[in-house]
Amino acid sequence: MRGKFITFEGGEGTGKSTQAAMLAMRLEALGLSVLLTREPGGSPGAEIIRHVLLSGAAKPFGPEAEAMLFAAARDDHVRCTILPALAEGKWVVCDRFADSTRVYQGTLGAVDPRFIKALERVSVGDLAPDLTFVLDVPVALGLKRAALRREGASPDRFEAEQIEFHEKLREAYLALAAAEPDRCVVVDASAGKEAVAKRVWDAANSRLKPAGPRLLENLAS
Repeated sequence: MRGKFITFEGGEGTGKSTQAAMLAMRLEALGLSVLLTREPGGSPGAEIIRHVLLSGAAKPFGPEAEAMLFAAARDDHVRCTILPALAEGKWVVCDRFADSTRVYQGTLGAVDPRFIKALERVSVGDLAPDLTFVLDVPVALGLKRAALRREGASPDRFEAEQIEFHEKLREAYLALAAAEPDRCVVVDASAGKEAVAKRVWDAANSRLKPAGPRLLENLAS
């Protein structure tokens, strides 16, 4: 049986990596086989491209070039990591996926939506998340969290953008979630991580029922 595919999206400092890891641990505690991964990255080839993108080396070439690099990384990630894991029945939890390109390069970078869709056809094909969490926090809070996380290190390519960029980013994610309510769940991530994790778990359990098969097995034994 094919596994489930869950993605986390949102702006900078919303806690995507933390919440993805916490959900993966919760699923594993149920006895499920789980793969925790990220984008850009998640496979050897994609990790190399990750360094190029987040260092800002590709920025001078424009958002179209960045979109192509993200697609190249995603193609390697999907083929080498995500699809094999899903075929094995694993639950895949991914920190960012195709929605990030739609928002960052598409909406904010003004890359033609037809070009974005063409890249998705090549890199993603028919693969789509079963559930996407859009973590939402006020921009000022998100940037403050991102700065604390860096511990004095320089901001990456996207954290370094002006606050107007991040405001538009938040609006774009909320619009995306509103357009696809069957797949996307917006979670207020401004609270502490444990409270946010509960909101995430409640939604995941309601939508995908990961505890269901295990509970049935326990009742039958």
